[in-house]
Amino acid sequence: MRVAVLMGGASAERAISLQSGTAVAEALRRSGHEVVALDLLPDGDWAAAIAKAAPERAVIALHGTLGEDGAIQGLLEVMRIPYTGSGVTASALCMDKRLCKALLRAHGVPVAVDIPLDPEGRPVRYPVIVKPVAQGSSVGVRQVESADDLPPDLDEAGWLVEMPVRGVEVAVSVLDGEALPVIEVRPAGGLYDYAAKYDLETTQYLCPAAIPVESQRLCMEQAERVVKLLGCSGAPRVDMIVADGGEAVVLEVNTIPGMTAHSLLPKSAAAAGIGFDALCERLLRGARLHG
Repeated sequence: MRVAVLMGGASAERAISLQSGTAVAEALRRSGHEVVALDLLPDGDWAAAIAKAAPERAVIALHGTLGEDGAIQGLLEVMRIPYTGSGVTASALCMDKRLCKALLRAHGVPVAVDIPLDPEGRPVRYPVIVKPVAQGSSVGVRQVESADDLPPDLDEAGWLVEMPVRGVEVAVSVLDGEALPVIEVRPAGGLYDYAAKYDLETTQYLCPAAIPVESQRLCMEQAERVVKLLGCSGAPRVDMIVADGGEAVVLEVNTIPGMTAHSLLPKSAAAAGIGFDALCERLLRGARLHG
């Protein structure tokens, strides 16, 4: 079929999106599809570019703002072009980490403890993890040991401030509602931030994970439950920390995981016997309209 792979975009994750989109476009071409790789420029007319490509389906390889937050999904709904991944509502919900966290907490899903700010806008205790409310790929995530390390624009509207969770970081991708094998993530610096994901070669990825089999099973069940609660589709990834007490604490949900050489979804799919080309084909076959 004629497929448009949407990549690039206007977010801080533009470079990663271009890598993901290029890899997906090449895979779909190998599978025999007519592929238009669309680099959606930050100041471009996205609707015009998509209309000119005239695709039967759209594969979204955009990350972050306007790509993962329901915006491009809404445009494709209006244009009546079936697309991959979650719909408008689930995309917007998962992109807003505070709102997503509140919903999960209300349903009894373990999440990190929020740390309030004092009247001067500083956390009431340290250390803390600070992260932007609406960014992906760990952009801006950092551990802060003192007030000297706080981001200058820290406020409760744009940032989450959380108590660090001690334990083993894991990621569980859920393909068409079924959890793929658990990946254990071991960043050399202790924090799985943007650099550990994309710039460094020192992060270790274990699949199968080294945690007990029972813990892996619980993480997979937790991921499936979370994805269902949030109404996600396609192949979202649930990032968790298996705390020292064995509880799987959910950190965030990524509705459009990366498809680069460093990305976790392709690694987990490979462990389940699903090659990269087959994974891309599965994602394409799941493209639909949600409205």
